[in-house]
Amino acid sequence: MIKTKMFPGQGSQKVGMGEGLFEQFAQLTQIADDILGYSIKQLCLEDARNELGQTQFTQPALYVVNALSYYQKLEQSGQKPDFVIGHSLGEYNALLAAECFDFETGLKLVKKRGELMSEVSGGGMAAISNASKVQIETLLADNGLTSIALANFNTPKQIVISGLKEDIVKAQALFESGDMMYHPLKTSGAFHSNYMTLSKIKFAEFLEQFTLSAPKIPVISNVTGKPYDDSALKTNLTAQIASAVLFSDSIEYLINQGEQANDEMQFEEVGHGRVLDGLVRRIKRELAATSTQASSQIPAPNKPPSFADAEQKVLDWNRLYAVGTRVKSTQLVSNLFETRSQAMVLFGHRAAVYMKDHQGYFDLNEVAPL
Repeated sequence: MIKTKMFPGQGSQKVGMGEGLFEQFAQLTQIADDILGYSIKQLCLEDARNELGQTQFTQPALYVVNALSYYQKLEQSGQKPDFVIGHSLGEYNALLAAECFDFETGLKLVKKRGELMSEVSGGGMAAISNASKVQIETLLADNGLTSIALANFNTPKQIVISGLKEDIVKAQALFESGDMMYHPLKTSGAFHSNYMTLSKIKFAEFLEQFTLSAPKIPVISNVTGKPYDDSALKTNLTAQIASAVLFSDSIEYLINQGEQANDEMQFEEVGHGRVLDGLVRRIKRELAATSTQASSQIPAPNKPPSFADAEQKVLDWNRLYAVGTRVKSTQLVSNLFETRSQAMVLFGHRAAVYMKDHQGYFDLNEVAPL
């Protein structure tokens, strides 16, 4: 079994989180108090001043609870994961688990990140469910709301939008028809959008004083949906503040790593709550539904396909066509797409390639390069 540890980000905080951990890891808790200038235990367990929901307090609190939870599990099992991933702020805990920096350095980075992001006001975010990337972008463009960014790709059909508060409010009516649902999020800024550019620049300057080490465990980047490039640690961490969180793409990449190893990828959330566990289950359901829908459009072959046939098709495709190739579907009415991955063999016999705008795999038999 291949294992991935996942670390949640902002939005998963709750009074009472970390109970028992602060006593178990008293030395690290004291280090946190010294860096932050306040009691992290009191913030997480009591929150007497109602600060836990404020970004500059939320991010350090989650980082500490995530970190202590990971150390507790590591002591219990003695086994490190094969991959690590975090959702937005949680990516710092993934990098900590991969030994890119120590607990103290990571907390200093997170403290500064939270302070800079809290300085941005006037923004808003909302989660849109049961709508694809194309549907959301089309509705926003048709209604003159192109300044709104798609900030978090939580699942293929749950996407968070980010922008000026007034624009996010205007968008509500667009996403309350049919099966679509609109859920406003409690944030002060338009996180993971161009409105965070100044915060990104300031954080890049702060980051220069630190030395980061190459990951000892593959860390899946929110910015790319792929493992961190050893030489791009600071670049990714800086870009992450204003870039979309490609969580859905990242989970699909990890699922594929399990399939390619003829094994199943096991996901486990580390920290408070089970938000990411729920997203992974939903991603799997939505990907399966998309795959079934696409497969139903493919004519049945005259003979059972073999792995050798599929492997040869994949080799031929990857030799001729690069990632990003524009293609048309021979089966669907809305038929123009762009590849997001190299071709690969799925289920032992199916030669397929992942489509960027469709959020799913297409059989090579049903597409033609433009």
